[in-house]
Amino acid sequence: MRFQGRITQWKDEQGFGFITPNGGGEHLFLHVRALASGLPRPVGDEIVTYGMARDDKGRPRAAAVRFVRAAGQRRAPGAPAGKHWQPAFAFLFLALLGAAALTGRLPAVLPLLYGGLSILAFAAYAIDKSAARNGGWRTKENTLHLLALAGGWPGALVAQQRLRHKSAKTSFLVVFWTTVILNCGALAWLLTPAGNLALRQMLGNG
Repeated sequence: MRFQGRITQWKDEQGFGFITPNGGGEHLFLHVRALASGLPRPVGDEIVTYGMARDDKGRPRAAAVRFVRAAGQRRAPGAPAGKHWQPAFAFLFLALLGAAALTGRLPAVLPLLYGGLSILAFAAYAIDKSAARNGGWRTKENTLHLLALAGGWPGALVAQQRLRHKSAKTSFLVVFWTTVILNCGALAWLLTPAGNLALRQMLGNG
């Protein structure tokens, strides 16, 4: 037998929350592993259907949870609406960086550095999401922010959209976009004659 309710509490870092059944009643525990295969992580306020199960201590919990409607939407959730521009923006940035290197405005090592850090950042997001789903050791948010600040933010941006991870937590996103602005500001300075000279001298090409 299946029931319907709403996810009224969700703690993404811990990977669990609570469902309030339709018509009221006690909140039902929901773990991220109870989501049906292939579903994205909830953000809260989703309408869901679910089965009933019990944990090792005999306490009731939700099982085989499926979305009926995502938070603030009229359809079941898939990729986050309105965020398909993120991967395109990230790849465009890397392409422009490569073009600047080809025309001699930036050292060739710089796009390689951004590309490598982006791959590392994507992997860090993927590992953290897997840990959140399976109750493993989480990657610190400061580590993700440092990777973005160092130049891995294009990969982080793709990971947020493709993996639907860290894409709904406002406090995280505020810091993330701050790191993007700081990194782009530093890159803009490197494009100036003084910044470019300083970079080439640092790399031993001056």
